[in-house]
Amino acid sequence: MFKILTCLAVEHDPRLVVLAALICFLSSFGAVTLLQHARAATGRPRAVWVAAAGIASGFGIWATHFIAMLAYDPGVVVGYQVDLTTLSLAVAIVLTTSALGIATYVAGRGGWLFGGLVLGAGVASMHFLGMTALEVNGSIRWDATLVIVSILAGSLFDVAALFAVAHGNQRLRVKLLATAAMTLGIVALHFTAMGAVTIEAGPAAEASRGMIQPHLLAFVIAGTVFFLLSIVLIAAGFARQAEILAAASEKEFSRFVRSVKDYAICMLDTEGHVASWNAGAEANKGYTADEIIGRNFACFYAAEEREAKLPQQALHLALLNGKYEAEGWRFRKDGTRFWAHVVIEPIIDEGGRHAGFIKIAKDITKEKANADRIAEVSKNLDIALENMTQGICLFDSADRLLVSNGRCLEIFSLPESLAGRGLTFREILDRAFARAYPDPAVAKAKAEEAYQKHRVDIAGKGGADLVEKLPNGRSILTKHRMLPDGGWVSTYEDITERLDSEEQISFLARHDSLTGLPNRLQFNSYLEEELDAAAWFSRKVAVIGIDLNKFKEVNDLHGHAAGDFVLVTLAQRMKALLQDGEFVARFGGDEFAAVKRFEELAELNDFLRRIENCLHEEMRFGDFELKSGGSMGVAIYPQDAETADTLINNADLAMYRAKAALNQTVCFYEVSMDEAARKRRALANDLWDAVEKKQLALHYQVQKSVMTGDVTGYEVLLRWHHPERGMVPPNEFIPLAEECGAILPIGEWVLREACREAVGWDSQHKIAVNLSPVQLANGDIVSLVQQVLAETGLSPKRLELEITESTIIDDKERALLTLRQIKELGVTIAIDDFGTGYSSLETLRSFPFDKIKLDKSFMWEVEGSPQAKAIVRAILALGQSLSVPVLAEGVETQSQLEILQAEGCDEAQGYLLGRPAPISAVVGTRVQAAVA
Repeated sequence: MFKILTCLAVEHDPRLVVLAALICFLSSFGAVTLLQHARAATGRPRAVWVAAAGIASGFGIWATHFIAMLAYDPGVVVGYQVDLTTLSLAVAIVLTTSALGIATYVAGRGGWLFGGLVLGAGVASMHFLGMTALEVNGSIRWDATLVIVSILAGSLFDVAALFAVAHGNQRLRVKLLATAAMTLGIVALHFTAMGAVTIEAGPAAEASRGMIQPHLLAFVIAGTVFFLLSIVLIAAGFARQAEILAAASEKEFSRFVRSVKDYAICMLDTEGHVASWNAGAEANKGYTADEIIGRNFACFYAAEEREAKLPQQALHLALLNGKYEAEGWRFRKDGTRFWAHVVIEPIIDEGGRHAGFIKIAKDITKEKANADRIAEVSKNLDIALENMTQGICLFDSADRLLVSNGRCLEIFSLPESLAGRGLTFREILDRAFARAYPDPAVAKAKAEEAYQKHRVDIAGKGGADLVEKLPNGRSILTKHRMLPDGGWVSTYEDITERLDSEEQISFLARHDSLTGLPNRLQFNSYLEEELDAAAWFSRKVAVIGIDLNKFKEVNDLHGHAAGDFVLVTLAQRMKALLQDGEFVARFGGDEFAAVKRFEELAELNDFLRRIENCLHEEMRFGDFELKSGGSMGVAIYPQDAETADTLINNADLAMYRAKAALNQTVCFYEVSMDEAARKRRALANDLWDAVEKKQLALHYQVQKSVMTGDVTGYEVLLRWHHPERGMVPPNEFIPLAEECGAILPIGEWVLREACREAVGWDSQHKIAVNLSPVQLANGDIVSLVQQVLAETGLSPKRLELEITESTIIDDKERALLTLRQIKELGVTIAIDDFGTGYSSLETLRSFPFDKIKLDKSFMWEVEGSPQAKAIVRAILALGQSLSVPVLAEGVETQSQLEILQAEGCDEAQGYLLGRPAPISAVVGTRVQAAVA
């Protein structure tokens, strides 16, 4: 140490020593300043700052060395070699730059420690290279101990300087401390190393070539110092300017952040505690800065989210990924919540350490509500689109598909790949027809045809409705509607079933649903066309009315299924035999009609013969052979009529004449038929007025006990005295009354009048009133009977209603229900004309009749026909077994009465016992009973 101080005090010029120290300090200060900026910067600017710091410190170290060497006076001539001097400068710059780069780019202890050692090595290398460049008259001897001490001292101070830079900030105190350490490292190494030098004088020698003289070195050093200070000053100026700008920017940014009200911006420490709070945060969350700073940001979360540690997870993800972004409910100070968009980013300080977080939140509750509403609308729209019965496509002005639904693919049997957006209308058609037609040429032609057809309707007409028939037979209704922007909407509806239904409805409107034959409407239309053509071409047209025989019996005996079978079979047969100019239709029930265009009567006769054969041909239904037959009436245009309605009416008249004839199935219209029909219609009109005009009267026919001859009752019979025609037979006007409906008021009058008259009799005999099928089918017959009994006061036991089995056969259940209701009133029920017609034992089983009336046709034959007598005996036995009394009608001879007595018949009625007459002529009469 004494040697070092002696060297410094005796062999150095103090003034130059101070100058060297000042230059060292300035260069060190510049190097520290530039190094701090390098550590704060990133990327390319960091490398620039490191290079600038290395150059500045390298020059400073080199300048310090040679200024101090100028202050050194060893007592001999001194000079410096140019190449070694220059090399020492380069070494100083390179190693110093490397050392500062290590301290900047290597984090942690390795950076400042290894960098400090490299910096010390750089200073030492420069120093000893510079000493090697020294030229003296003599030799230089080194003290190895001081050399080592100088290197260690310099390295330790350099390590301390870089440690201060790495662990401090950019405050002036840190800068001065680091600068002092670096200065001491350079100065200590230099003067300690100079203390290790001993120069032994030798013989004088000429200056070596390339040696720098001391006075030249002064200029070199001066220039170096000037350059060094310029670099430092420029760098410091840039650094200061940058600091000013950064401070201003930070201040402006801080002011901006504090003034932002749309965003809640706050700084968090590493644990999530709020460190700063802007106006937006206060406005959004309700906390003032004094209230919230220091509290954990988890207070903005719901309790269950805090329990799930979601706030801590957010910070962890932000630190791990460099950013955390999410949306969710956040809570204000007053407990209300809002939907927030939150971004959290970590803050890394200049030393690369995690310093906290910046958190930015925005209230997007309205945006969330709008988005949810849009999403809901979109969802509902998607649901509506996917559940539409129609396919729908939206195209833009470039023919490209924007929107479509699944129904569209179903209708056209297309794959999911064709549902993608972006396909043009032409591309969709190409692919669709390629799937439908195996031949590419056919598919291409079909696609081109369809494209041109639709584009003409879309672009040319602004939209249209088209019905396309697909290769699979389906019918598709396509509707195109143009949009203002040039695009269009197309809807596709599968109307196959609708068209089929419309065709079916149209068919049913003009055809019979059971047989498939044309109905009356189609018949009339066809007939009008034929009559127009016949008038033009002078042709003849025949209208044939057809009515089946015994069809009601088929229905009654075998059921309606058998009746339908007969109708369908005959319809098929007639349809199969039709030729050109022939037409057949069903009007309803068992009524058919036909049209025949002809010129020769033989053509018409041939057609009638074919129809007749068809009607009379047998049919097999199950185990039964059915044979219906039919009656036909013919009216010919123009001889019988010139209008369709008149022709049909005349054909009906002829058909009824044929039906009434016993040996005729075809009847041609005659004028006399029309006259008869007019008379029948006139008679029907008169029937309606017969009650009011008091033209009707009641006659009574007595009913007596076969065994005793006592009167048991009277059958009420109706008589009509017409003012012009006189007495009209019942078998003529009663069917007419049933046909025209007049039977209802007439039947009510008969029932009321018979009960009224019976109440006035001295005897308590029964009265038997016939009930028409039309009356029984009328819904109020029960109430009518009850009302008449109540009004007249007749005991229900004295009233007996007679019905035929045909009366109840059409709707048996309903008819029997009505009869039971009448029977509950106390009125008795008799089945009339038993033994003819159906005479079904099932009818006797299904209803407890009070009397069976044996038809008079058996009494006419009972005397001469064993078969008739056997039937009478069987019916009487049936009545006895059922405990139902039997009354025989049509008893006209004593022999017939004796047979009935022998067979055990209960009652009888006929001309033998009494003819029908007004009540005044028959009450109280008595006929002697047959003697056994």
